[in-house]
Amino acid sequence: MSADFPSFWLNYHHLLYFWTVVREGGVVRAAERLRLSQPTVSSQVRALEKALGERLFIRTGRRLVPTDVGQVVYRYADEIFSLGRELVDTVHGRGEGRPARLVVGVADALSKLIAYRLVAPVLALPGPIRVVCREGSTEKLLAQLALHEVDVVLSDTPVPPTVRVRAYNHLLGECGLTFFAAPAAARRLGRGFPGSLAGQPFLLPGEGSVLRRQLEDWLQQAGIRPAVVGEFDDLALMKVFGENGAGAFAAASAIEPEIRRQYRVVPIGRIESVRQQFYAISAERRLKHPAVSVIVERGREL
Repeated sequence: MSADFPSFWLNYHHLLYFWTVVREGGVVRAAERLRLSQPTVSSQVRALEKALGERLFIRTGRRLVPTDVGQVVYRYADEIFSLGRELVDTVHGRGEGRPARLVVGVADALSKLIAYRLVAPVLALPGPIRVVCREGSTEKLLAQLALHEVDVVLSDTPVPPTVRVRAYNHLLGECGLTFFAAPAAARRLGRGFPGSLAGQPFLLPGEGSVLRRQLEDWLQQAGIRPAVVGEFDDLALMKVFGENGAGAFAAASAIEPEIRRQYRVVPIGRIESVRQQFYAISAERRLKHPAVSVIVERGREL
């Protein structure tokens, strides 16, 4: 065969059947969608597995779940068929240019306001772009980064030493903490801060978060024992409770104006001895995706 052509030809019918099985959640619904028999769909998926030399599904109970390789194949298939639709639209005069795609993993311990501040410059880039945000634990998102399911991970912590993936930390910045409370409580707690927090209702981030450990260490060293009335994995929910008077809480000083405006709370004090850090984590040392480069460059101005 000529060197100008690949030695392996992908059967796109097989790929379409596989893609439909994943999208529809099983062979039965895929067969209905494709208007084919279930044995036909199953045999075509097996043909694709044989051609690729890899298993694409494992059975969990009654469900077919894509393997790691199956997830990679599905992502490529999704891009291929999306591009095909755009090709048809372009030929018929409906195309507007294919938007660039940036998949951002946002660690669930990272403030959504910080995440927005970091990603927002990407939306101002020339040309169409589609930003896909996925949320989860830093460990889960790093696993997706290793599989190239996400382009960059935004986190409040560098790659943990227990996570064995090849990834690179890009420190974007750091800041101190501001303590907030609803207006009525803030007028009282602002006098004599931080000692005024002793015995007062207080909201903490969930266990295991970096901010939680930092706050507990600082409170212990300062000899202050507030009355912890709530713990929250979702920091946005914590702020909603604080807005409604459930207790005081702490957040990154870098987003103090946004917190005041969005949640209608009032600062009661600030500390610089506790520092929150923000990282962009990439799969390569030298950034290749232009939108990731923008996040790192502009993020250092946070």
